[in-house]
Amino acid sequence: MKSIIALLALCLTLPSFGATLVGLVDIQKVITSIKEGKGVQKTLEKSFNDKKAVLKKDEDKIKKAQDDYKKQSMVLAEAARLNKERELQEMMMGLQNKTMEYQRDIQKMEAELKKPLLEKLRPIIDEVSKTNAVAMTFELSAAPIVYAEAKKDLTEDVIKAYDKKHPGK
Repeated sequence: MKSIIALLALCLTLPSFGATLVGLVDIQKVITSIKEGKGVQKTLEKSFNDKKAVLKKDEDKIKKAQDDYKKQSMVLAEAARLNKERELQEMMMGLQNKTMEYQRDIQKMEAELKKPLLEKLRPIIDEVSKTNAVAMTFELSAAPIVYAEAKKDLTEDVIKAYDKKHPGK
């Protein structure tokens, strides 16, 4: 109990000694700027483009089927016309499902590829924060600091430190 009161008293008196330096890091910028992060981006882009090409082919098949249906709809019997409409709807639903599946796949892949980077990044942020004598370091997108009397953007320092420690691919 005495330690809690002492800690509280220390926290309340800190501002009177001077401004507390707050560090800021843009993790997304770090990941897209470091060498390993660029490799992750290329892998994700390749996977995305491959999936996009598959979806484009499926979309073209649906458009062709719709065009054929429009040309034939006037001469088709009612049952055949309804059957074609159902087939078109199934094709479109299949495309929507495949699109959602691909989005999940890309998100999962992104998380899996970035996880090791984030794990290696944490100690580097700690190191850069200590070197720059900041009291706390915040990730810009998670906790945007509207105002701090003394703040320092550590993003570029973190990028340099990461690439130095992990020259990577």
